[in-house]
Parts: sequence; structure tokens; C-alpha cells
Amino acid sequence: MSSPFFIKAKVNPKFAKKGKPATVLKRKGDGDPGGKGKPRAKKLISKHNEEISSDSETESPIVARKRQTIERDDYDETPQEKKLRLAKLYLNQLKEEEDDKAEDDAFETDLVAGRLQEEVLEQKGKLQRLIAKDIMAPDASEIRVLRGHKLPITCLVISSDDKYIFSAAKDCSIIKWDFESGKKLHTIHGGRKGTEDRHVGHTAHILCMAISSDGKYLATGDVNKLIMIWEANTCKHLYKFTGHKGPVSGLSFRRGTHDLYSASHDRSIKVWNVDENAYVETLFGHQDAITGLDCLSRECCVTSGGRDRSVRVWKIPEESQLVFHGHEGSIDCIQLINEEHMVSGADDGSVGLWSVNKKRPLSTVKQAHGRHGEAGLQQAHWVSSVAALQNSDTVASGSHNSEVKLWKCGQNYRKLEPLFSVPVCGFVNSLKFSSSGQFLVAGVGQEHRLGRWWRLKEAKNGIYIIPLKRKPTPSPEEVKIAE
Repeated sequence: MSSPFFIKAKVNPKFAKKGKPATVLKRKGDGDPGGKGKPRAKKLISKHNEEISSDSETESPIVARKRQTIERDDYDETPQEKKLRLAKLYLNQLKEEEDDKAEDDAFETDLVAGRLQEEVLEQKGKLQRLIAKDIMAPDASEIRVLRGHKLPITCLVISSDDKYIFSAAKDCSIIKWDFESGKKLHTIHGGRKGTEDRHVGHTAHILCMAISSDGKYLATGDVNKLIMIWEANTCKHLYKFTGHKGPVSGLSFRRGTHDLYSASHDRSIKVWNVDENAYVETLFGHQDAITGLDCLSRECCVTSGGRDRSVRVWKIPEESQLVFHGHEGSIDCIQLINEEHMVSGADDGSVGLWSVNKKRPLSTVKQAHGRHGEAGLQQAHWVSSVAALQNSDTVASGSHNSEVKLWKCGQNYRKLEPLFSVPVCGFVNSLKFSSSGQFLVAGVGQEHRLGRWWRLKEAKNGIYIIPLKRKPTPSPEEVKIAE
């Protein structure tokens, strides 16, 4: 520790060069007689009596920060400056919120524009979602079978939310199933022949059924020329429509409405208003029993005309029809893909792809399900049912050759290409895709829904739920590796 009577003096560069001591100690008052003058170098003494030269040492960072903090604290912001600062902060916050809102609005606008464009394409019949290339064949162990009907299933429908399946059979019964659990939620038992006056329900083979797009009404038609209307939620009987003079073979609700179209072996189409429990009108044109009917949101429907070998598009308001020919046998089933295209199946074994703007099929696959019989007497397996995943490029067909076939529609629906087959033993009398496209449901029986030409004893009457798996989407890393 240095003596309190000595302080550090500045180094004289002359003496430092000549080997003189770098530090010279001076007494207080040296060069200032009496010690009354000021020292040449300022001195700061710490608490521990340490000498610090203000001329030789710079201010430490810590001290500098503390000094700046003190100076900032000592600064008093005027009310006007505070108002200005807060106003700037508020304006910046408003600008950020406006920018975020503009981004959200732009995103929502894009979504709405996309939906509107899809709706326009759907109305024009030009919407085609290309999903067939991604669908994979399921394993046999993944297919679920629901059994409850005693006789062959003839028809089925799926609710628009994919939660429920309704099925009907030749035993005159209707069953409501829960899709997830596969359990029966409700059963409407059929009655015996001759009990029509006292039995609430069908007493003859049910051939067709339809459900409204809002899931409110269920309609069923039977061989006794009757149409029954049920409340889909509770399976309560509501109305009975009479008027057809032959078995009711086709039913369909116009999407978004409660207008019901029905087709019959009496060769007529009838229009009903279910809300009003009212008959509207009848249309004629087919030359043979009508075997199938379908419609979407337009005020029109399509029908298959059985042995008259025609497909017809009915324009309800104009009471007019368009006639199409192409199959060589009885056309037993038909389904709309979108408002402009449809698929049909016939007992000559062919599957046809149609446009409402062409009188002939855009594409026809002959012997779609192969042939059967002895050599020289072979004939094609009848196509007993078809289904279409709406507004997509995927369709399905069923026969009695122990398989359901899935097909891909080519560009602009100009071609049908086989995708894969799913093993199903029995007559596939009905096929329906779920609205989501996640599964396909097949109604299977030992006999054809319209007759008893063959009986497959090894088949079991039931509902087959076939999952439609999608191919996994490759990750960006996998894409880079592939490239």
C-alpha cells in the first residue's frame, strides 16, 4: 500500500527513454512551497485507501452503464412527449392488427373463391377430383361384414354424414346400422303376405330405397307397388304413397330438397313432395320396365330402361327426355357421377360410361366381370350394381363372380381403367360410396335382387364394409431422394 504522503506522477517520456525510473515519487507540496498549491495530478482515494488516477485509467463498462441508468432516471418525460410516444405505440399496434386482418381476409377470400369455383364446376358437371390413383386395395382382414337379414339384401343407402347405413332385403325388413360399431340401431320387421291392412311396414320384397340429403326422410319401395316414407332418425312410419301399377324399382331424393322421384316396372316416373305428403306428376317414355333411377341437385333424373336397352335423362320442368343407346342387353343399374356423366351396368356383362351430351357411351368395358359356364355355352357375368364416388374419377361395379371391381375414369371420362378387385362372395345387389370416400358398402345376397335365376348356396346374406385406403404422401426428404 502506498504512503498517503506520496502520489503517482506522470511519466516523462524523456527520462523513460534514457533509462530513468518510470515513476517518480513526489512529496505533497513539491514544486509548491508550503504545500498550499494544487497537485498536478488529481487523486481519487477508495474506501480501501487505494489510489486511482483519473488521468491514466478509463471508466469501466459497469460504471458507465450505471451512470447511463441514473441519467435516464433523472430525465423527466413531459406529458406532451408521453402522449406522443403512446400515440405512436398505439398506431403501430393498429397497423399490425390491420396487416394480420388483411392476411386472414385474403386467406378466407381464397377459400371462398375456391369453394365457389368448385360449386360452379359441380353444377356444370365438370368437377373431377382425381383420387383413383391414390386408392389402395384393402386386405381381406380389413373388410367388415354385418349380418342381420334372413334373405338376400336388395338395396342400401348411407346417411350424408357417414354415421348410419340403412339396408333392406327380400325378407321385407329394414335395418338401421351404426357404422362405427356395426351394431343394429333399429329394425323394422316385415309382415306376411295378406297382412297389409294391419301391419306397419312392407309385406313384399323391398327393391329400392333412398335417403334425403339432410337425413330427415327415408323412402322405400316394394314389389307391392307401395312407397313407404319413414323418419330416418327414429324409423317411425310417416306416409304411404300409392299410384304405381307395378313394382317400385327406383327411388331418389333430389339433393337439398324433399322432392322424391320414383320409377316402376309400369314404365313411368312419378314426382312426389314428401313435406306436403303430395303427388306432383307422372312422366312416361320407357318401353319396358324401369330398373334403376338416380338424381343429384338439378331438377332432372336419369333412368335405366331394362329390356328397351335405353338410358334416359328426364327434364322434369320441361316434361321432356333425352334417349341414349349403347348396351346390347338389359340395363339393370345406373348411377350419376356428376351432373353431366353417369355409369351403367347391363346383363350383357358390360359397364358403360356416359355423357349427357353424347347419345352413345364415351367408353364401354365388355365382359367387365368375366365369363362363366361350360365351354361353348359361356356367357358374361351380369353386372347387377354400379356406384360412383360423386365428382371424382372413381366408380365401382358388382356382379356374382365373387368380386367387386373398382375403376378409374380417364381424362374427360373418355376411358375406364381397372384399379383392383375386392373378394365378395355372392350377388352384389347394391353398392354405395360414402360421402367422404373413405369406404364402399356392398349389399350381398344369395340371389339377384330382381329374381331367382341362380342361387349361390356358399354365399351369405350380409353387408360388406370395404375401406378405401390412400397411398401415403411422400415427405419432402423422400421426394428429394427420389429426384
